[in-house]
Amino acid sequence: MSVVFPNGSIRIAGILFIYTSVTCAPRATPVYVRKRPCHITSTSSMCGQYTENCVKSICLQPSRFIGVLIAAILLSSCVLSSCGAGPADVADTGKGKGKGKGKNAGGGGPVPVEVAKVTLKNVPVDVQVVGNVEAYSVVSIRAQTGGMLTDVRFKEGDYVKKDDLLFVIDPKPLEGQMNSAKANLAKSSALLKQAEATLARDTANANYARDQAERYQKGVTEGVFAKEQGEQLKSAAAAQAQILEADRAAISSAEAQIAADQSAINNLNIQLGYTTVEATIDGRSGNILQKAGNIVTANTTDLATIYAVEPIYVTFAVPEARLGDVKRYSENNKLTVTARAQDGTGDVEQGLLTFIDNSVDTSTGTIKLKGTFPNKDHKLWPGQFVNVGLRLTMRNNAVVVPNQAVQTGQDGTYVYVVGEDRAVSVRPVKTGPRIDQDMVIDEGLQGGETVVTEGQLRLQPGSRVQIRDQQTGEGRQRSSP
Repeated sequence: MSVVFPNGSIRIAGILFIYTSVTCAPRATPVYVRKRPCHITSTSSMCGQYTENCVKSICLQPSRFIGVLIAAILLSSCVLSSCGAGPADVADTGKGKGKGKGKNAGGGGPVPVEVAKVTLKNVPVDVQVVGNVEAYSVVSIRAQTGGMLTDVRFKEGDYVKKDDLLFVIDPKPLEGQMNSAKANLAKSSALLKQAEATLARDTANANYARDQAERYQKGVTEGVFAKEQGEQLKSAAAAQAQILEADRAAISSAEAQIAADQSAINNLNIQLGYTTVEATIDGRSGNILQKAGNIVTANTTDLATIYAVEPIYVTFAVPEARLGDVKRYSENNKLTVTARAQDGTGDVEQGLLTFIDNSVDTSTGTIKLKGTFPNKDHKLWPGQFVNVGLRLTMRNNAVVVPNQAVQTGQDGTYVYVVGEDRAVSVRPVKTGPRIDQDMVIDEGLQGGETVVTEGQLRLQPGSRVQIRDQQTGEGRQRSSP
């Protein structure tokens, strides 16, 4: 029970035990305590309240005093747990705390917001990726003959045209070999003439020997000449015929030698042509790898590299999920490709899609594409990374809202639509592609509706809004801290 003093400043929780008689040590006779009346102020619970006049000092035996003290402590804890409701708690039970009410649901003013109209536009359907600029053609200039590099006819980084002279290799060793090859050709030509003359002489001798053998054979038949003499002349004619075969073989050998000498001359002419190195394509030259005075080796030493930059490729990859769209839209028309530097500087370059790879890269799930750009101003540079846009088609009368109007929640994307009574409602929407600062809405909105673009955090369904001037900020209210 609780003991209350008249001033109300102290509350004592406990049980009041009144004894009619106790024994106080060291007295031998009992000590009687006179029972006094107590003023009961509350009897609604076990903890009745008594006035201060009831509390008196009572002398108890030590053992009884300890037991009473322990009992009082235990019962006090029970009393406090059952009778501990304070005035503040009781007061709160009769009042609601207003949980779940919006800022303007209990009579507050409208929420200042900025709005925009839902518009209908013809918007392009683009695929935005990052691509890499590649030279249309790359040619490595390599020495095709050996010797000393005597002259360099261009500067590093120059734009060169096809057949422009770039390098000169010392031609003197090859010129010496050329003179020797020409001499060998003349010698072979002389040997051919000699073989032809020998053939002509031996042909005449062979004809004479054949005629003579025929006459003697006829005389042998008539018995004018001896048979042995006829056989000798016949054998001499046959031998002369074999000499003619040898002469013809000598002529063939001389002709073959002439052909070999001529081939050597032709090869030396080619080698001499290689001593002047010319550009094989139009393009921009790179670093000069060999300076004048160095010894170069045929088909081994690289001299420079030329990049064809007009036209030029931009290579990029799109997700394989867009491959069907790319193939469908590119069947009848060439798709437009745009490229711009990643830092946003410079003009947007335009080209055409000219290449679709024959397989999907399984490691990345993308398909490789190439766009060809005229690059007349040489704005695109080989190796440069650019932002690429592949325009698939144009979407007519698409529903468009500003990007900031679209919010994302647990159930997906939505917007706040402002009604004619300035009350907002939540409208779930299905979004399409993003076009610069606008978002295409596939489902959920119609043209001409009004959506909230700023101030959504302070709104809930049914909130009333105050549309402020987006230029001057008129209508803006100070937010509570």
